[in-house]
Amino acid sequence: MSLLRDEALSVAFDHAAARYDLLVSASPGYHGHLRRSARRLGLPDLGRGARVLDLGCGTGASTAALLSVAEPAEITGVDASAGMLERAAGKKWPPGVRFVEASADRLGEAGVDGPFDAVFAAYLFRNVPDPDFTLAAVRARMSPGGRIAVHEYALSGKPVHRALWTAVCRAVIMPLGRAGGDAGLYEHLWRSVLGFDTAPEFAARMRAAGFADVRVLPLPGWQTGITHTFVGRVAR
Repeated sequence: MSLLRDEALSVAFDHAAARYDLLVSASPGYHGHLRRSARRLGLPDLGRGARVLDLGCGTGASTAALLSVAEPAEITGVDASAGMLERAAGKKWPPGVRFVEASADRLGEAGVDGPFDAVFAAYLFRNVPDPDFTLAAVRARMSPGGRIAVHEYALSGKPVHRALWTAVCRAVIMPLGRAGGDAGLYEHLWRSVLGFDTAPEFAARMRAAGFADVRVLPLPGWQTGITHTFVGRVAR
């Protein structure tokens, strides 16, 4: 099976939306890791007065993570899947949260122009057709001094972590996906991680896009060496 892209990927997420929260809640550490990555943005004054872009917000798990560390912030959640956004918008949120249906590489067409003081992107970049283009589009919408945190499956480059990812997918993730009628999406998940940048490669990609002070931070649990937080900023 080839990787899902663009409309095909959005359709797959639309189909999986009703079961998505249940599946991710079964993953040990899923929500805790999102909160940890959101904290790593290091927003001053609990995000008061900040405009934050939650890129690839899905059903709102990343939005909730942002609110846990920056409740006063103004958060714009963006996703290309109408089904996932419908689930997100149906939850209770404070007045400063809004959701916009848009592709990450066509933000301007949906009126998502910024400037944003911070960007949080969870499980997004391995799913976009051109990560360099999307990074450039994101940076262009950030304020000087703006902060970015990318929370992503990006393998360390060590064979043991590649093997562990495949073992977890074959034993747990893909069978759950098949049981819910979403086999294609969860096979895509497995393959997209294997085909994506290693953690050092994605960090280099961020630096090439013009982000400063880029750091790669590990996450605990079985995801160590598999999922990382990438933080950086826009120079003033």
